[in-house]
Amino acid sequence: MAEGKVKVGVIGSQFQAEIHAASFQMMPHEAEVVAIASPTPGNAAALAKRFGIPRVFTDYREMLKERDIEMVTIAAPNSLHAQMAKDIAAAGKHIVCEKPLAMTIAEGEEMISVAKQHGVLLMYGEELFFTPKYLKAKEMADAGAFGKIYLVKQSEKHFGPHSAWFWDVNRSGGGALMDLGCHGIAFCYFFLGRSPIKSVYCQMGTYVHHDKTKAEDDSLCILEFANGAVGLVENSWARRGGMDDRIEVFGEAGVTYANLHMGNALPTFSENGYGYAVEKAPTTKGWTYPVFEELWNYGTPQELAHFSRCARGKETPQATGEDGRIGALLALRARQRNSASHRRRRSRCDASALRGLCLRRRRPQDRDALSSAAWREKAHRSLAQWSRAPPNRRALSEKFLFESWCESLFREVTA
Repeated sequence: MAEGKVKVGVIGSQFQAEIHAASFQMMPHEAEVVAIASPTPGNAAALAKRFGIPRVFTDYREMLKERDIEMVTIAAPNSLHAQMAKDIAAAGKHIVCEKPLAMTIAEGEEMISVAKQHGVLLMYGEELFFTPKYLKAKEMADAGAFGKIYLVKQSEKHFGPHSAWFWDVNRSGGGALMDLGCHGIAFCYFFLGRSPIKSVYCQMGTYVHHDKTKAEDDSLCILEFANGAVGLVENSWARRGGMDDRIEVFGEAGVTYANLHMGNALPTFSENGYGYAVEKAPTTKGWTYPVFEELWNYGTPQELAHFSRCARGKETPQATGEDGRIGALLALRARQRNSASHRRRRSRCDASALRGLCLRRRRPQDRDALSSAAWREKAHRSLAQWSRAPPNRRALSEKFLFESWCESLFREVTA
C-alpha cells in the first residue's frame, strides 16, 4: 500500500472543480491536488494559481499520463462523464465522478464494467451521504428513534444552475429532476438501507424558464420501496431566493426535520449588501441567511477524504457507480418517459389503461365486485373529465399511465 497523501488530478475548472480543490485543502492530511485539466483557455491556470496546484493541462488525457496521480475527479459537463471515466480507468487511476453518473443507463453500466475490468474504484460524488446534519438523522433512525420509517422527504430547490450548459438537454441529459433529483433519489435509497425500489411516479413541467431550456424546471418524484416506506423528492430550478435543501423523516414513533442551510445560517439584514451569503443566493441585500463553513456542511470535504482513503484500500466506498445508477439514471429514464407522455394523443389515454389505473387505486376488497361494464362507464367518465381539463391537468392524468413501465424498469436495474 502506498504511503503519504493521495495525489489527485481534477478535470474541470469552474464551479464544481473549485469546490473539489477547496475541499481537498480542508482535508490536507488525506490527499492533495497536484494537477488540473480544462480546455477552457485561462480557467485551469487561474484555478491552479488560486489553490497552489502545480501542474496545468488543457487536455485531460495528457494529465492522465502523469504517473504519480492516483485518483482523478470529474467535474465536467454530464455528456463527458462516460468517456472520461473510461479513459481514467484505462490509465489505471481511481475515479470520482460527480452526479449524475452518465447520460444513459448503457453509459453508466459501461463505466461500472470498465472500472472493474481495470481494477480501479468508480466512486460517485453524492455528498448527501456525507452531510453531517443528514447523517445525524440517519444515525437516529438506525438507532430506532423514529420506529418504523414510512416516509422520507428530500428537497433541493433554487432558481437555476450556475453554468449555461445545464440548460442544454443534449449536454445535461435533463432538467431539475436529472440535476437535483438524482441527489434525492440516491439519498432516500441510502437512508432506507438501500431497500429495492418497487415503483416511481413523477410529475414535472417547465413553468418559469421556457426561454432557456426544453427541460423541466420543477419536478415531484414519489418512490415506493420494498420495505414499505415512501420517498418524496421535490426539486426546482424555479424557486427564487437561493438554495433550499432539506429533509424530513417520519416514522411510527417520531419525526425529524433538517434544513441544510437554516440551521447553520446567520439571519442577517443589510441595506447595502455584502460579499457572499450562500450558494445561488441572487442578492445580499435585505434579509439573507449567510452560511458558515458551507462546504463542510454540504459534506464534500468528508466525501473526498473518504474517497482518498478508499484509494489506499483503507475504507470501502460508501457511494459507488451502482448508487449513481439508482440515483441519476433512473431520474433520466423517468424524465424521458414522462416527456413522451406529453406527446401522446388523447386517444392513447384509453379505457383499458384507465381501468388499470382505477383498479390499482381501488380497495382490494372492492375489485371483484366491479363488472366490466362498470369499469367501461368509469373509464368513459374519466376520459370526459380529462378532455375538459386544462392542458397541465391532462398531462398529469397521462403521467399516471406510465406506472407499469416504471415498475418494469426498477425490476431491471435493482435485480
